[in-house]
Amino acid sequence: MSKTIEQKKNMLFMVLAGIFLTNAIVAEIIGGKIFSGETTLGLQPANLNILGFVMDFNLTAGAVIWPIVFITSDLINEYFGKPGVKRISYLTALLIAYTFVVIFLTIELPPAPWWLDANSQDAAGNYFNINFAFNKIMGQGLRIIIGSLTAFLIGQLVDVFIFQKLRKITGPNKLWLRATGSTLVSQLLDSFVVLYIAFYGVFPNQQIIAIGITNYLYKFGIAILLTPVIYVGHHLIDKYLGKDEAAKISEEAAQGSQSFF
Repeated sequence: MSKTIEQKKNMLFMVLAGIFLTNAIVAEIIGGKIFSGETTLGLQPANLNILGFVMDFNLTAGAVIWPIVFITSDLINEYFGKPGVKRISYLTALLIAYTFVVIFLTIELPPAPWWLDANSQDAAGNYFNINFAFNKIMGQGLRIIIGSLTAFLIGQLVDVFIFQKLRKITGPNKLWLRATGSTLVSQLLDSFVVLYIAFYGVFPNQQIIAIGITNYLYKFGIAILLTPVIYVGHHLIDKYLGKDEAAKISEEAAQGSQSFF
């Protein structure tokens, strides 16, 4: 028996929501590792002089998969509008908070002696404390977590608002403009909100701005590069729903997404 359009819509939302949730939560968990973007690509450090600070593209490991969140968010925005993005964003924020609560509880669990002994040496024979390593890696600071959650929610609300405002101007055309434009604006806020909440009073103001600029330059470049992927996703969804039904659903989503909140 063939699926009804309502069943297809529900299945589409479940798939997009699952992709969004999984990547957002995993990105937060792995975010404690900082890697060199230039070294990863086999390049020399950028050594950008920003506000008196020499900055390279040293990024959180979560940045590797965060572009998937960008893409999924834009697709949810296109077909389910502000209500869909709000539902999945609030749920994601709650699940991220839950994840960190569980992690903090596990950090407090006393390690089994045999587990410490069995994992006391690395491959080179160097001794280390695996329980300390686990706690250090998994136990992100409270300010970082609060900053990340706050920036995430603000970024999502701004993204859906800008996306739908651009759609009102362009109609169903120029998907690249509303997808890229909304991401560039929302991630500008996201980049600085999380840093100020997490590091204000810890780092000089100029250094926070410099770090924010390098982070945003990375997100800016990724947003541009991902534009073709948005079109691929759009094409696959249109094919799944049917072009006429997809256009109708997209228009209904736009009509129900006029306000900011």
